[in-house]
Amino acid sequence: MTVRPAPLCALAVAALAGCLALTFTTGGTLGNRPPLYGWYAADALLFGVALLLLRRVPQRQVARLVLAGGVLVAATGLLVPPRTSDDAHRYVWDGRVQASGVSPYAHAPQDPALAPLRDPGLFPTGDGCRGWDERRTADGACTRINRPAVHTIYPPLAEAWFLAQYPFGDRVRTAQAAGALLAVATTGVLLAVTGGRRRAALWAWCPGVAVWAVNDAHVDALGTLLTVAGLGLAARRKGPAGGALLSGALLSGVLLGAATAVKLLPGLALPGLLSGALGGAADGVAGGGGGRGPFRAGLGAVGAAAGVFALCYLPYVLLSGAGVLGYLPGYLREEGYRQGGSERFGLLRAVLPDRAVPWAAGLLLAALVLHVLRRGDPRRPWRGALLVTGGALLLAGPGYPWYGLPVVALAALDGRWEWLAVPAAAQVLYLTGGAQVQQLAYGAALLTVLAAARGRARRAPGPAPAAAEMTEV
Repeated sequence: MTVRPAPLCALAVAALAGCLALTFTTGGTLGNRPPLYGWYAADALLFGVALLLLRRVPQRQVARLVLAGGVLVAATGLLVPPRTSDDAHRYVWDGRVQASGVSPYAHAPQDPALAPLRDPGLFPTGDGCRGWDERRTADGACTRINRPAVHTIYPPLAEAWFLAQYPFGDRVRTAQAAGALLAVATTGVLLAVTGGRRRAALWAWCPGVAVWAVNDAHVDALGTLLTVAGLGLAARRKGPAGGALLSGALLSGVLLGAATAVKLLPGLALPGLLSGALGGAADGVAGGGGGRGPFRAGLGAVGAAAGVFALCYLPYVLLSGAGVLGYLPGYLREEGYRQGGSERFGLLRAVLPDRAVPWAAGLLLAALVLHVLRRGDPRRPWRGALLVTGGALLLAGPGYPWYGLPVVALAALDGRWEWLAVPAAAQVLYLTGGAQVQQLAYGAALLTVLAAARGRARRAPGPAPAAAEMTEV
């Protein structure tokens, strides 16, 4: 009896969704982490099995299967309130503050001036304040808002997103539903940009997307969607010069600038818009100027991104002045992004003295950017964006896995499954902590990326297009 590939793959995706459902409903919380270890491992295993089975599914059936599976996987994150992050409570609070006519950058949540806005959802009473996502404010109140003594850290477009959700229900559940919509929308954009290719499943079926974008409702999902749309549009530019090329580049820049105004991390994707710009410009000069159009378009895209980013901040600057920086400077100090810090740059810290680590990280990141500008493929701007973004996370070694959402989407655009090891390393660090775990987890991720790159180099010039598509995931 012959088993058809598509139903078998669909069964694997259903098993993945069932395992995720159990992960969310019975698999522990941030306050009870050990049960999560086994469930996350099972989710990752079923994810890998589903991807392998997808390689045998006929191309004409791939897009529908990837999209349907993406909807099913995302829906599992809606089954329960957030289990491993309390950031969504801050989102709800910032939206409520703005709806009351107050700048979110003007007051910390525990400020007495905002006391009339408190409600039992964010400031519970009568439970002893013993929940994993609860803590005391300076005046003794219990709150689910993290860091209640500091101003918000989120950029302006994220704040606008929080405000936009307010009319639909002042609840964390609304943020989760918004995260699910963003996750599925990103799957749709990936399928459109890749022409319905299998690699879109790297995002659509990724267990991390269900956890970080949907259940924990991180706003990074909005920045990821805008990033994918901007880079996908950039890849569709045609012609050596002209208004169509420039207008398309400007729109790409607008989307990337908006993504950066949601969360600063998507700014690392901007070099992708200038992929090959230095090499292309040089070739164009040597050949009579043919490369100038794409080079100017890339510069226009970056300029548009910077302009949109500044415009997003303008209304809040007028309201709050320098207060729009919120808790960002304090956050960077807290998280170790400073000379002498001990929380980040774990791989470099293992081989260099502390004083040299920030400088080495900056030089290595600059080298990645220069490589993209000189040798990047303008037909695949997401490849350069992935290299810079993923490389930056490898260098910094953050312990927040949702920072890797753009990496997951960029890996799906390019079919580079190995980069999923980077957010996976952050997930391990997030659950366990410790400098040694950071170095081991990110070291394993780096080796995975390098080994896959070496394997591809050995196979160069590569298989035929059909076979190449079969090996992407």
